[in-house]
Amino acid sequence: MSAKKESATIVGVGVAACAVCCAGPILGVLAAIGLGTAAGFLLIGTVALLVGAAAIAFVVLRRRRRTACAPMALQPEPVEFPAVRSRATHG
Repeated sequence: MSAKKESATIVGVGVAACAVCCAGPILGVLAAIGLGTAAGFLLIGTVALLVGAAAIAFVVLRRRRRTACAPMALQPEPVEFPAVRSRATHG
């Protein structure tokens, strides 16, 4: 075997060893990032749902209070118009 081939073989074995050795921690970091992303997505989604539910409840309760506490003056009252005689013009 020549010196060049022997050096290439050593470098190739080193690269393979590095890939095998570092694959676990690299995959672990990527998995942690993925889990962190999923947890953040769930947390923000849950908070958004809670805020939306609170807003809807606020609007519904506010409308119920307005209809329950409506003052009497806002209800329709019958009005009588006075009888007015007008001249009818026939042509």
